[in-house]
Amino acid sequence: MAPSRSLKRVAASQPGFLSFSDNKDGVSTRRKRVNKNKKKSWNKHSDINDVEDFLEDVRHQERTTGGLLAERPDDALFFLDAGKEQKDVQKDDLKASKHVTSNKKRKGKGKTQRPLRIDLILQNDSLVPPIKDVLTYQQPNAKKLRNAAKRVEHLASKGILPRSQKKLLNRQPSKPRVKKAVTEANNFPKRDYYDIWGEEPKISGDPWYLQQTGKTRVKRPLKMNDKPSTLPAVEVIGPGGSYNPDFSSHQALLQEAHNVEVKKKKVEDKIKRQLAFDKKQRATEESVFQEQVEGLVEEEEEEENQNGKQKQNEKPKQNENEKQNQNEKQNQNEKQNQNEKQNLNEQQNLNENQKQSQDEDKVPAVEEEEGCVAGGAIVLAEKKTERQRKKEKAEKIKEQLRLSEKNQLSKRQQLFQLRSIKATIKHQEKRAAARQKQRKANMEAKKSQPRRLGKLKFQADDLEIKLSTELTSSLRELKPEGSVVKDRFRSLQKRNLIEPRERAKFKRRYKLKYVEKRAFRAIT
Repeated sequence: MAPSRSLKRVAASQPGFLSFSDNKDGVSTRRKRVNKNKKKSWNKHSDINDVEDFLEDVRHQERTTGGLLAERPDDALFFLDAGKEQKDVQKDDLKASKHVTSNKKRKGKGKTQRPLRIDLILQNDSLVPPIKDVLTYQQPNAKKLRNAAKRVEHLASKGILPRSQKKLLNRQPSKPRVKKAVTEANNFPKRDYYDIWGEEPKISGDPWYLQQTGKTRVKRPLKMNDKPSTLPAVEVIGPGGSYNPDFSSHQALLQEAHNVEVKKKKVEDKIKRQLAFDKKQRATEESVFQEQVEGLVEEEEEEENQNGKQKQNEKPKQNENEKQNQNEKQNQNEKQNQNEKQNLNEQQNLNENQKQSQDEDKVPAVEEEEGCVAGGAIVLAEKKTERQRKKEKAEKIKEQLRLSEKNQLSKRQQLFQLRSIKATIKHQEKRAAARQKQRKANMEAKKSQPRRLGKLKFQADDLEIKLSTELTSSLRELKPEGSVVKDRFRSLQKRNLIEPRERAKFKRRYKLKYVEKRAFRAIT
C-alpha cells in the first residue's frame, strides 16, 4: 500500500493533473456530520448566508425602485428608441422656452438654484411605504356592529323595521318651548367673572346627622390661607450685581457687603474681649519672687515668731483669772439676798393658806367651778358682760358709718376731677393703640424674616459680588459664581418652608479592625 500512495501523491503534484474536487491546495475537506436535532446546534452549524443575501437584495430593490424588478411591467423597465428627435417643432414654442430660461437665469444672477446638500442628505430616499398603524383602523366591537348592520339590511329588504326606528315613529311630538336668552360666549372678554368653586351648595338636613355621617364639607382653616413668609420665591439682586453695572449702583452694593462684614467683625471682637486675659491679674515681680522663695525661710525666724505668739497668749490668761475672782464674790452676795427673800415669801404663803381654809367652808360651789383651773389643763375665757357687748357693737357701727362717709366724700371729689380723669383715660387709650400698632408692625416684620423651625438658626449666605478690578466688559469673560440649586434650597429655608439643616455626618457603626494576614507574616 505504501508505494501506491506515493505514486498518487506524485501524480497529483504534476502540473497537468486535474482533480475531481475544487480544493486547489490538495487538502481533502470532508463535510462535518453534526446532529441538527436541537435548535442550538441547528443555528450553529447551518449556513444561511445565501438566504440573507437574497433577502438583502429584495430589500435593496424595494428601497431603490419601490418593488421587485421581476414583478414590474416591461414598459417601466424598457423604452422604444424611435430614432432622432422630430425637427418640426414650432418656432414660437422654442422662443417661449428660451424666454422662460432667460428669466430664471436673471433671477438667479446667472446661476441655477440647487437644493442644499444638507437638505438632500435629510431627504427620504426610500420608496418603501410607511407602516400602517393598525390601531387607527380598528373599532371596538367591529364584528358585532357589522353583523347588526347586515341584519338590519336583511330585515329592511323584507319590509320589517327595527325596534329603535319604530319607537322614533311612535313618539309624540313635543310641545314647542320658548327659546332661552342666548348666553354669551366663554371667550367674550367683557363678560362677568364666574367662580365655579365660589358658591357652596345648600345642604338640607339635620346638622348632627350630616356631621356624624360625614356628609358635611370640612371647613378649610383660615390660617392655611396665610403664607409662611412674605418674601418672593426668587429674589433679584440689585442693579449693582449685573455683569456691567454703573458706578453708583456698584458702589452701593459694595457698601452693603462692607456693612455685613463690619457686623461680623464686631461680633468676633466682642468674643475675643470676653475671652481675653485680665491685665490686673497678671503676676508681678514680687508675687513671682514670693512663690519662688516659699518654703525656703530659715528656722530661726520661725522660732522667733512662735515665741512672740506665746507671750501674747499669756497676757489675756492673767486678765481672765482676775475677772473670775470678782465674779465669784458677786455671786456669793446674790445668794445671800435670795435666801432672805425666800424666807419672807414662805411666811406670806402660810398666812394665805390659813385664809383659804376659812373661805372653803363658806363658798363650796365656787370651788367646783375653779377646780378645772387648779388642775391647769384648760383655761376658760372670761364671760363678757352685757355692757361690754353693747359698747363693742356701737364701736362697729361707728366704724362702718365712718367708712361709708369717706367713700361718699371721695366720690363727690371725683365729680370735680372728671376732666383730669378723661385726660388720663385718653392718654391710656393712646398708649394702648400705639402698643397695638407697634405689635402689628413687629408681626408684619417677622413675616419677612426666617423663623426658628429647628435646633439650627438660619444664616444667610454672603453676597455674591464682583470687585471693581474683577468687572468684565463682556459676558464671555464673566466667571459664574454660586449655584442655582443651593440658591433654591436656601430660598426654601428663608421662606420658612423647610427647617435649616446641615449635611449628615458619616458615623462608623463598627470600629475598623486591622488584621495581619498569614502571607504578610511569612514575609516579615
